[in-house]
Amino acid sequence: MLRLLQLELQKLWLNKASKVLIIISFILPFTVLILSSIKINFFGFFTLELGELGIFNFPIIWHITTFFAAQFKFFFAIVVVSMVGNEYSNKTLKQNLIDGLSKKEFILSKFYTIVFFSLCATILIGLATLLIGLYYSSHTEIAIIFREVNFLLAYFVKLVGFFSLCLFLGMLLKRSAFALGFLFLLFVSESIIYGIMRWKLASETADSIHDFFPLQSMWNLINQPIQRIVMTKFPDKAEMMYDFAVHWYEIAIVLGWTALFIFLSYQLLKKRDL
Repeated sequence: MLRLLQLELQKLWLNKASKVLIIISFILPFTVLILSSIKINFFGFFTLELGELGIFNFPIIWHITTFFAAQFKFFFAIVVVSMVGNEYSNKTLKQNLIDGLSKKEFILSKFYTIVFFSLCATILIGLATLLIGLYYSSHTEIAIIFREVNFLLAYFVKLVGFFSLCLFLGMLLKRSAFALGFLFLLFVSESIIYGIMRWKLASETADSIHDFFPLQSMWNLINQPIQRIVMTKFPDKAEMMYDFAVHWYEIAIVLGWTALFIFLSYQLLKKRDL
């Protein structure tokens, strides 16, 4: 495993474009650190400091930081599809196979890289969240601090699932631009199919089916926290209640898609004439 991971990391680090995108994909999620210290002056009447609003209190901070950090996953998605696109355009895939790397090992090297970067991103976001929370939160009890740390697990699974989808699209289409374009088409297609189902089926049935779609299932892992933030300020608004928790079956669905994407990537490579 380490040999395959080192091989892939060496390729990425020698590629200037990939190096820049990797650095950006790790730096941008930390904008939450900047947001936590922002002070907005309203024409001298009063100053609003986001950190003082309570949104960085434990345990809600785990929900907020992982949700917003996940929005920057697109940058590393470019790296993932480029990993495959460059193999075809530079003829390194065929050379690796000639040098003794099996097709299974080739796919595993890509998957190990995905897991590695997802794990690094999760650890960094976890540490940043903990530091911000310890600085701003009014809750210091251990039980409260780590109550919703499972959002980190959801964040990790979401990244691995999304990047595995990008790997499959890269293997399917061989070109980075085409893979990213197809990813957008997949998003649009899911929305259109969901709209048709809402028209033809009962809303609850349509929602249940939609939850099994690849991109939607990944989105479901970490629901938007905006409504929850508002609820903390208006606890008496019962109509604003919604299910924001991380559920095991949502994780299972994404892990199922992840396994399928890796399997299909291997099958494509196995049957393709190089």
